Amino acid sequence: MSLEIRHLRALAAVVDTGTFTDAAIELHCSQAAVSRAILSLETQLGAQLLSRSTRHVALTPLGERVLTRARRVLLEVRLISDEVAETTRELRVGYAWSTLGAHTGAVQRTWRAQHPESHLVFRQSNTATAGLLDGEVELAVFRTVPRDPRIETVRLGEERRVAVLANDDPLARRRALLLDDFAGRTMAVDARTGTTVGSLWPAERAPIFIPTSSLDEWLTLIADGGVYGVTSEATAAQHPRPGIAYRPLRDAPTIEVRLAWWRGAKPAMADALAQVIIAAYDEAPQLTR
Repeated sequence: MSLEIRHLRALAAVVDTGTFTDAAIELHCSQAAVSRAILSLETQLGAQLLSRSTRHVALTPLGERVLTRARRVLLEVRLISDEVAETTRELRVGYAWSTLGAHTGAVQRTWRAQHPESHLVFRQSNTATAGLLDGEVELAVFRTVPRDPRIETVRLGEERRVAVLANDDPLARRRALLLDDFAGRTMAVDARTGTTVGSLWPAERAPIFIPTSSLDEWLTLIADGGVYGVTSEATAAQHPRPGIAYRPLRDAPTIEVRLAWWRGAKPAMADALAQVIIAAYDEAPQLTR
């Protein structure tokens, strides 16, 4: 038997995301590669681990037991990676669309001054766990509450929501907007990592949502006109683009920013980084409506 880490990662990703397609996106590979990995794992074990239908993928009873052990193995692999990262003093932090907005540079400078022996690296990963799932990073910046009980977080601060629209749209002439300005309009969203949800509007006033899969696709759709977006002010700070206008949303709730890590595998320097980021948010001008 020749089990490989990629087989176990594929099994965990399919279960965590619910489909082979989403697992492929999470693992940055093709759907066929995920299917081959699962088939190879089941062939080597001589047993079926996943029950498949046209709409649903579920673990068999044996699959549940195998997945429990697989997660232990993957955690140990991540811990080994953590040991190496600690030795090289590189602290890798994942994010989906924006790191820390306007605070990013200040955090990097403060970290460099306080911890010259450590190299702070931000890595973009437009996945639900911003790179935590596949071990690309030790920490991640979240702007949504993680549903995975294996992930722990600490609150860093909060950010305002802004509307995003084509700069030749009539609404762009206004300095600030309201959520109701977008009732019934078409809103582009990223269901995996985005913070824009239908509950921001009354059911009878909700926009029409269309899915996007990347920041570039999202901005391109909006710049073409007729499609709108709502995002964190961090996106506006880090992704200005010709043809795009960002406007404050006066009545929208703020977005909570959190630092995340795997439960039981908290990096040694996580608390120090959290303190630096919290200070940056605390020193920023107070949120206004």
